[in-house]
Amino acid sequence: MSDPCYPVLYQINTRVWLTELSRVLGRSATLDDIPDVEVDRLAELGFDWIWLLSVWQTGPAARAISCTNPEWRREFAETLSDLTDEHIAGSGFAIQDYTVHRDLGGAAALARLRQRLQQRGLKLMLDFVPNHVAPDHPWIDAHSDYFVHGSETDLARSPRNHCRMQTKTGPLLLAYGRDPYFDGWPDTLQLNYGSPNLQQAMIGELESIAGQCDGVRCDMAMLVLPDVFERTWGIRAEPFWPKAIESVRRKHPYFLFMAEVYWDLEWAMQQQGFDYAYDKRLYDCLRDGSARPVREHLHAGLDYQDKLARFLENHDEPRAATTFAPDTHEAAAIITFLSPGLRFFHQGQFGGRRKRISPHLVRAPLESVDTRLQGFYENLMAVLRQPVFRDGTWSLLECQPAWEGNWTSDCFIAWCWQRDDGERRLAVVNYAGNQSQCYVRLPFPDVAGLSVRMKDIMGPARFDRDGNDLISRGLYLDLPPWSYHVFEMTAS
Repeated sequence: MSDPCYPVLYQINTRVWLTELSRVLGRSATLDDIPDVEVDRLAELGFDWIWLLSVWQTGPAARAISCTNPEWRREFAETLSDLTDEHIAGSGFAIQDYTVHRDLGGAAALARLRQRLQQRGLKLMLDFVPNHVAPDHPWIDAHSDYFVHGSETDLARSPRNHCRMQTKTGPLLLAYGRDPYFDGWPDTLQLNYGSPNLQQAMIGELESIAGQCDGVRCDMAMLVLPDVFERTWGIRAEPFWPKAIESVRRKHPYFLFMAEVYWDLEWAMQQQGFDYAYDKRLYDCLRDGSARPVREHLHAGLDYQDKLARFLENHDEPRAATTFAPDTHEAAAIITFLSPGLRFFHQGQFGGRRKRISPHLVRAPLESVDTRLQGFYENLMAVLRQPVFRDGTWSLLECQPAWEGNWTSDCFIAWCWQRDDGERRLAVVNYAGNQSQCYVRLPFPDVAGLSVRMKDIMGPARFDRDGNDLISRGLYLDLPPWSYHVFEMTAS
């Protein structure tokens, strides 16, 4: 069975998952303790990829910083009212070593879990953090040239971006990992991509990771682009991603690369060789609540859209249930996950979890399930299992005013999916807080002279329409605020 054109990914916070399982078992759980019934459930829901967040070895240095940083600790306490140091393991992105964490059962346990995933047609994605490592990474002592160094002047001018480190070869003044717009992350040290030796070492890490999974999500992948790196550090660097991706694929031809990326650099990352790049622009447009910018974004070519990872939440963003009102949430989800590209869901999203879990924490708070939202996502996942949404052809449709001066037609987003076997779906969303009307002309000339049955597979609507009318004038729509239809269309 070939891979779908438009796969579905589920992100799981591994440490939180195992903490919950440990509570059930009455002992510390490892990856071996994840029940087969849970793996079966993920496959049955229709996922193609499971991204296990934070499986790599972290160390005591980063954890100590996480436990004592006042700003971070306040954030953790907002998530867990009964916060203790036991709940803080240190960031999963402050990596001490790219080996599977001993508390998770090590590399052998991950290999066994990967085999169980493969038996069910699921692929495994793990993290790769190109920009920085933990303060107690072995390279600190063995390869200090791999890091960005600072001066006493740098430390005095920007103490939130630099630190003193004691190493086996003597004291060093090093830079924290950071992006150019924010203070450094004090539980990390910045890698120097101006060093060819560092670049080769990171390629070696990627090649090692590629032997343990099927793809990587690359954290803040744009930070090591030569122009971004030079703008941040004043150090010229050779391109890293094209040669890293080529090197990995010599041994693992189908290995997948997904880039976390911002600042409208999605196309740049795709050109570097990434299979997918985060679609932050669509998320931001949906959050702003206006249809036209969403529609304009969806006008982009499929060579670009097909390689976007589309989401409503992840471990970095606020929970969708807090960002979007209930009706808006459903409308935004229809647009996000029935559009082309990789469909990216996050643990807790289906049940309407409202508290974001920092990647420093290993426990989540108890939250009630939003049964309405859970039912919606169950229906949406069933729809996404239909082949037309996985391998079909997508087209954005034009929405015409229902009458002269009918400005509310601008509030609609409409598109269709179709396959060579005749399967057709039409999705329409009134992405606005007002009642809206429009006509949507359908690109199906073969329905001329036929009756077309419209069946909403996300709701109760059912009706028949004349094919000639659908072609000439279009389908008339009059929808309440934030309403939508996903029609199955059959002609007879």
